[in-house]
Amino acid sequence: MKKLLIAALLAAPAPLLARPFTPQDMVSLSRVNAPVVSPDGRWMVWSQRETDLAANKGRHDLWRLDLKAKAAAPEKYASLPSAEESSPQFGPDGSLYFLSDRAGGKMAVWKVGPAGGTPTQVTGDYDLDGFKVAPTGDKLVVWAARPVGAASLDAKLPAKASDAGSGRTFDQLFIRHWDTWSDHQREQLFVIPIAAGKASGPGHAIEGALIGDTPSKPYGGAEEVSWSRDGKTVYFALREAGRIEALSTNLDIFAAPADGSAPPVNLTVDNKATDTQPAVSPDGRWLAWGAMARPGAESDRLVLWVREIATGKARAVTERWDRSIGSIAWAPNSAALYVTANDVLDNPVFRIDLATGEPHRITGPGHAGGVEVLPGGGLVYTLDSLTAPADIWKWEPNGRTTQLTHVNAARLAGVDWPTVSRFTFKGAGNATVWGIVAKPRTLAPGAKAPIAFLVHGGPQGSFGDSWSYRWNPAAWTGHGYAVVSVDFHGSTGYGQAFTDSISNDWGGKPLTDLKLGLKAATEQFAWLDADNACALGASYGGYMMNWIEGAWPDRFKCIVQHDGVFDARAMAYETEELWFDEWEHGGHPYYEDAAAFEKWNPVNKVAEWKTPQLVITSERDFRIPYTQGIAAFTALQRRDVPSKLLVFPDENHWVLKPKNSLQWYGEVFQWLDKWTGNKAG
Repeated sequence: MKKLLIAALLAAPAPLLARPFTPQDMVSLSRVNAPVVSPDGRWMVWSQRETDLAANKGRHDLWRLDLKAKAAAPEKYASLPSAEESSPQFGPDGSLYFLSDRAGGKMAVWKVGPAGGTPTQVTGDYDLDGFKVAPTGDKLVVWAARPVGAASLDAKLPAKASDAGSGRTFDQLFIRHWDTWSDHQREQLFVIPIAAGKASGPGHAIEGALIGDTPSKPYGGAEEVSWSRDGKTVYFALREAGRIEALSTNLDIFAAPADGSAPPVNLTVDNKATDTQPAVSPDGRWLAWGAMARPGAESDRLVLWVREIATGKARAVTERWDRSIGSIAWAPNSAALYVTANDVLDNPVFRIDLATGEPHRITGPGHAGGVEVLPGGGLVYTLDSLTAPADIWKWEPNGRTTQLTHVNAARLAGVDWPTVSRFTFKGAGNATVWGIVAKPRTLAPGAKAPIAFLVHGGPQGSFGDSWSYRWNPAAWTGHGYAVVSVDFHGSTGYGQAFTDSISNDWGGKPLTDLKLGLKAATEQFAWLDADNACALGASYGGYMMNWIEGAWPDRFKCIVQHDGVFDARAMAYETEELWFDEWEHGGHPYYEDAAAFEKWNPVNKVAEWKTPQLVITSERDFRIPYTQGIAAFTALQRRDVPSKLLVFPDENHWVLKPKNSLQWYGEVFQWLDKWTGNKAG
């Protein structure tokens, strides 16, 4: 018996050794995108990103899963190792359409028939940015950057004279946006007929005399374009350009005949704030969209609206619900809609009854997205959390949920994830404020962990229970740090009044919440080393790092400031989306109300700066230009404060390239370790 036991032990697989999660793990992971499902409900297809570290970029393949077969495994589908494949969509006959650069390097629409086989090219070599198949299957609407007023995809900018200089000229804003200088082109819509599986010609424009970008820039996509069920009308969101474009949040929903026979009609002309995400119901009766109420407020509550297409009668569906919707998907019977919305550290899916507007939460903790409604009812969607990158899940009407993919299971085998806890405390004005603490699993009993105090950006955002490929708490805990974050006044998921409370008060209530939140966390969790903490933040979080330097100068061993505002006056004239900065400081330009900008301006407190700071900025960041980072570093150097500057020449407001991400974490960990004495990493 003893010999048999020994033999069994020797034959058993060795247990996986627990290991910390690292930035190297993070950049190597596969990333699933929103799934689509075939009309018969059998096939689910999605685009999946893989990291090519040698090339310092990501690339995408298509994958599919048979939803009808028991124990089916995902398989790569219609993909070439040397090509990009993305944006899968099913046509009404079950054909799969997608974007690929497999022929000549230009993005075109390709197609695989319902029975599978070799993909065939549908559109010509026009280098498209996106498309949607008409419900009738006989045409596409595509979008691409073309000269203003282009009649078709054949339009090109005039050739530059051989003796021309390199200078750019402009006579109005935008001159640049996010990370790109204006080239006098706009993202525009073109409809192309399909016959025998091929698109016919360069298409025709449908926007008439409108000038603007649709989908909107920098990150608008297919959610801003929708077909009518009869394939005769295209609905789209567009912010009309002009001298007020850099000041305007007024996106409108337009309806344009697909044949280009008449100019578009503005369906939301009476609302001077944002209208976006048009979505036509399966029965063709209703047009849904999300609408804000206050012009200039980009983080206003997005309320679900519907319009009866035949009569034009419109009404707000979720006016009584104090949450802001993030996405819209119709139920198959057109009697309800599924939306996502931030809700107290989570981003769940809610079912909204069309008749009553009542919301019913249907997913649990974590961050849900990419919602696709199944033909027979139920959903597939992506779900991630602080300790799990996104996978695809299924929700059934009886409430049962099933995880359909495990794309990173092998890569993450043996990872010792942190213990995540939620906590509350009384913040500014005695309001209840939420926070998250992540504890390294490797922390020895009785030991205390140094603190990485993470401050989110936005500022109307949340450091909730969601995965991040930029600021990932598990990477800090894997290096031996405890992570503490606070959803201070201004955060989303707690009602619109809480979100609004940060405007014109950037350095007030939020700083009070951060002070009280860190104090509450260290009192509630005895394993936190209250006297050994560094603070870190990007964007608004970076602003807060600069504000803390002068307004809370004795609390932290070090600071990491990424793309943060240093001088509010310069920011008011250097940033591109002026509506944001002016709204956040009372709704006026700097020259009309300088006091509002100067009240919370970090540059005015430089004389108090003393905490060692790592400054990170990027040359392609036009949201908070890199000159703000250089100015902060200059102030630190002039004050003889220990400081270091990291500048990325090829990144924007975010650090996205895998090698740059690894460098970012390397510099940040080195900085924290130096000032906290951390040896655990």
